[in-house]
Amino acid sequence: MQWKAFTIAGVIAAFFAATAQPAQVQDWSGAERDILKSFWIGSLPPLAKDPSNHVGDNANAAKLGHKLFFDKRLSGNGEVACATCHQPDKAFTDGLPLAQGMGAVPRHSPTIIGTAYSPWFFWDGRKDSQWSQALGPMESPVEHGGTRTHFAKILVSDPAYHKAYEDIFGVLPDLLDNRRFPSAAAPIDDATARAAWTGMTAADRQTITRIYSNMGKAISAYERLILPGPSRFDRYVEAVLNDDANAQEQFFNKDEIDGLRLFIGKGNCTQCHNGPLLTNNDFHNTGLSSIADTPEDVGRAAGVKSAKTDEFSCLSQFSDADDGDCGELKFAKVTGAELVGSFKTPTLRNLTQTAPYMHAGQLSTLVAVIEFYNRAPTAKLGHSELLPLDLTAREVGQMEKFLLTLDGPISAPRDYLAPPR
Repeated sequence: MQWKAFTIAGVIAAFFAATAQPAQVQDWSGAERDILKSFWIGSLPPLAKDPSNHVGDNANAAKLGHKLFFDKRLSGNGEVACATCHQPDKAFTDGLPLAQGMGAVPRHSPTIIGTAYSPWFFWDGRKDSQWSQALGPMESPVEHGGTRTHFAKILVSDPAYHKAYEDIFGVLPDLLDNRRFPSAAAPIDDATARAAWTGMTAADRQTITRIYSNMGKAISAYERLILPGPSRFDRYVEAVLNDDANAQEQFFNKDEIDGLRLFIGKGNCTQCHNGPLLTNNDFHNTGLSSIADTPEDVGRAAGVKSAKTDEFSCLSQFSDADDGDCGELKFAKVTGAELVGSFKTPTLRNLTQTAPYMHAGQLSTLVAVIEFYNRAPTAKLGHSELLPLDLTAREVGQMEKFLLTLDGPISAPRDYLAPPR
């Protein structure tokens, strides 16, 4: 009788213990905890110096870059700035499927949050530094639509810019002679601007291009300060790592936990989305077609070739890197079927603010993205890396609920999240 009573009492106690356990508190294996920790923003290492940009961590350069980032004068029509497509209140995106500058841009504007950690820029990786990336749109006819002599003359003629530039980079030359320094000259496709550029002496072209590259380096110094802050997901991971059951229950519900389990398991998401920024900063073909009535985009296959020959690459004369630097560029693979139709893996942080999604904004909602990966359609160009996931409708919903926990604040000086005063 005593043995039987003890057994019943034990069963009753176990029952109440189990029912009292919050649904949100779950056991994670040691291997799973390691994975979660690798995603945790607390695992994000300090930002390494950019060897190609000697002012990348210069506070005065960041102040100058902040002003340049928001200045619409740095465009052909006086209406476009970097902040036109990278708006702080939209997680430094623009909310449009395709970016819109002086014309229609054929790709979606990605966020700049945390991109200082990346070795490649743009969806196709055609730039290998943040400062080089900043220069590309400024002379693009569909983005800023300007010219480097125009930009340099603004720096010289604006007293605040003039002083700020000289304090960082040294004396600015006198560019007022329009015969030596035409108002709109650059090595771009525009015939008039190119003719004006080739009519300048080699030394004067070098002077202008040095000023232009320094503008990019200042913008990069600003953008390097735009980093992600901790999301609800990060709070949950911290609670798991600290074995804090009450905090786990506070930060995640069961659907979000199940979605997280799908993310690291059946969903196979971590093949591309890993690390504290939830991106491997690499390039993958997911089989997503270009938008209607446009040619299929070859992506990385063209981008890496552009990076290798770029005027402002890490290996260029305008880079501050030493001979031993620039390994990513030196050893980047330039041929291979896997490059065709491949695009850079974006961060998953702040997803609710960065819609629509994919390289041309083809998918408008997170559910549409998950369902696309679930189907894994055949690629029209190249070979897709995806395999069907066989997620149920409920699992698609759980995955979405988890992804929504990745929103967090922007970690940056408050003044840098708005136009300069």
